Amino acid sequence: MAASFTPEAQHWQQLARCATAGEGNDVFFSEELQDIARAKSICAACPVIAPCLEGAMERREPWGVWGGQLFINGKVLMVKRRRGRPPKVARPEDHVPSVPVPEHLQQHLRTA
Repeated sequence: MAASFTPEAQHWQQLARCATAGEGNDVFFSEELQDIARAKSICAACPVIAPCLEGAMERREPWGVWGGQLFINGKVLMVKRRRGRPPKVARPEDHVPSVPVPEHLQQHLRTA
């Protein structure tokens, strides 16, 4: 995996959709499902999703949405749901989109 804070990394970070989407960083570091869904939607259309996810995996980001994946304790959390008992009928606002992991990173993926 590539180093995260090299001049090359700074270049791709300027191209990141999160840098130009007009959203604050709060949406990428929220516990709320609707914020996580919004962050993942922004990442899904990002042209630099792979280097972002690569860097997050390399740094073992403690939490947040990076490269379209939700990190908790340095690992990717595949499913996130509300606290408590799940409702019998899922709420539409609880739908969190699934963003595919780039193929070359799947072998390095650590999940929680």
